[in-house]
Order: sequence, then C-alpha cells, then structure tokens
Amino acid sequence: MNRARIGALILRHLYNFKHRIDKWVDSFYWPLMDILIWGLTSVYIRNASTTIPNLVMILLTGLVFWQAVWRSQYEITINLLEEMWSRNLVNLFATPLSVYEWMVGVVLLGIVKMFITVGFSFLLVFFMYQVNIFKIGWLLLPLIGLLLMSGWYIGFIVSGILVRYGTRIQTLAWSGVYLLAPFSAIYYPVKSLPLWAQKVAQFVPTSYVFEGMRAVLFEGKMDLIMLAKSGGLSIIYLIISGFFFVWMFNKSRKIGLSSLE
Repeated sequence: MNRARIGALILRHLYNFKHRIDKWVDSFYWPLMDILIWGLTSVYIRNASTTIPNLVMILLTGLVFWQAVWRSQYEITINLLEEMWSRNLVNLFATPLSVYEWMVGVVLLGIVKMFITVGFSFLLVFFMYQVNIFKIGWLLLPLIGLLLMSGWYIGFIVSGILVRYGTRIQTLAWSGVYLLAPFSAIYYPVKSLPLWAQKVAQFVPTSYVFEGMRAVLFEGKMDLIMLAKSGGLSIIYLIISGFFFVWMFNKSRKIGLSSLE
C-alpha cells in the first residue's frame, strides 16, 4: 500500500467537501434537524405532567401529515431540477408553454402524487400500527389543504432560487422545507419551543395546522381561529412566492436559461 496515494484520495474528497453545499448539508444540517425535532419531542414527552393520551396517534398522524408538505414542495422543485438535469429547460420554454402554465401544471401534479403518497401512508399506519387516522373525519380535508399550500409556497421560493443559481445549490430541493419543521411543532406543542422560536412559529402556517390536529385528537373539535390564521398566512406567502418565482425566472431568462444546464 502506498500512503501517498491513499492520502491523495482523502485530500481529493476533503477539497470536494469544502466546495459542495450538499456535503455540508449531509454532515451538519440533517443531524441538526433530527436532533432539534426529536429532541424537542422527547423533552415534551418527558415533561408532560400526565400520560399523553393518543401519543402514538399524535406521532404517526404528524408524520403522515408532514408528508403532505414535503411531497407538494418536492414535486415543484424536483420537476424543475429534472428539466435541468436532462438539459431540457430551454427546450421546454422554447415551446408556447408559459411560466404560469408550468406553475399550475406542477401544482396539479403535486396534488395527485401527494394524495397517492399520503393515502399509502394512511394504509401503512393502519395495517402496521392499528392507528386509524380517518378518525379525524372531514377535518382531514382543510388540514391537508393548508399543508398543501405550505408545500407550494416553499416549493416556489426554492425553485426561484434554483432557476436563478442553478444545480450547484440543488440540495435545497429536498432540504429547504425542513427549515420550517422545528417551528411547525409537528410532534409537540408550540409551547414546548423556546420563547424566540414560539414567536417565529406564529408566522409559520404549518404550526397552526399541527396544533389544530392535536386539538382534534385531544378534544374532538377544530379551532377555527387556528385554521383562519394558517389559511391567511398561507395565501399571503403563496402570492409572494409566486411573484418571487416569476421574477427570478425572468431574471434568469434574460441571462440565458442555457447557463443553468
């Protein structure tokens, strides 16, 4: 064995690590997210003064509902990246297809795939853990609708950044949405967060959805004020994100979409 050649191989990957954002995300971002989310969940369970009713139901429902957010944004960002990866972005928009038609198309595709994914998750949870999420009843629809909207605005914001700066930051396509996860209170109440994080959560639409979900599981009723707050914020963010994506797309088109490929 030649130590110089082994050392050169190690250095090669270390230099690559230094200049690749996805390597930093894998090494630091994902461990941070896991420790934050599951650490806060563990602290919430440990500090509960009494046994938390429907704990398994709460955790599994939160997990399934988060799939709605993740899947809806994933379809927007990954569809854009696939056009870049296949060097088809210029061809796509050389056709009469407008940027607005593309936006509507990926949103509708995301809805279809989200329902497939979430429906499959419902069945898995039921058959593997005997937890029936359908107990929430008709309240599933507004909750999932609000989560879809959150996925859309995150997807368009991330896609706007991607369409401007290209695939060198492509890791945002599957990691960007998780910036909201700790503030969304998926598995624990907002009051479990530090005070500064609670203030941030007030501006995160998904936090109201997951709080509302737990209210349904604990009390059997939905807090309409939470629904209204989540809906209002989601609409505002969705409008802003749509304008942001179109603005970034037009800036990139002036430079030349081929530069992204």
